[in-house]
Amino acid sequence: MTGAFTTPSFEGLKALLLHREHANTEALERQFARIGVRVTRVWPELEPGLGFGDFDILLFDADMGYDGQFAWAPGEAPMPTIALIGSEAPGRVSWAAAHGADAQMLKPIGSSGAYSALVIATHAFARRKALEQKVETLIGRLNNRERLAEAVAVLMVRHGLSASAAYNRLRRSAMEARVTMDDAALRILDETGAGEEKSSGL
Repeated sequence: MTGAFTTPSFEGLKALLLHREHANTEALERQFARIGVRVTRVWPELEPGLGFGDFDILLFDADMGYDGQFAWAPGEAPMPTIALIGSEAPGRVSWAAAHGADAQMLKPIGSSGAYSALVIATHAFARRKALEQKVETLIGRLNNRERLAEAVAVLMVRHGLSASAAYNRLRRSAMEARVTMDDAALRILDETGAGEEKSSGL
């Protein structure tokens, strides 16, 4: 079951339209004006004084765009992106997909569709960023567990302890030093990595 959906407002957003001047861009600008989005159109690259960080959303031409137009690696856009697609040539569609377009609009652009594309793109971008954060958190937890296991193994060898006794010793030391288990484990591994058997109370 999904959570309640709140109809978003895009009033005041700044959109970068990376597309040559065309009837399609004029139609897009009219649509965006109706929902309060300010559009800056450039081609083929940003003008001096402009940066991608100045904008909230990017619309790019999937038919004539190229990698050098972007300041990031494919799939790592720092903002929601919408691909403007006119050609269904496999190479062009694959290129747009590789750049992680969060939504798409098919050309020719008519009098509607911009709002729906904005809703889909912003929600897809938010989900993607949340997933990336979750993955980073899981990787961090995995690294912590690996460090704890390595530190316990060091204590087992150093003091001739069982696994449970070594773990309890590590936990007790962390509590006495008022540090996290991970910090205590790092302390042990740093000592071991330096090849020193320092007296640390462990």
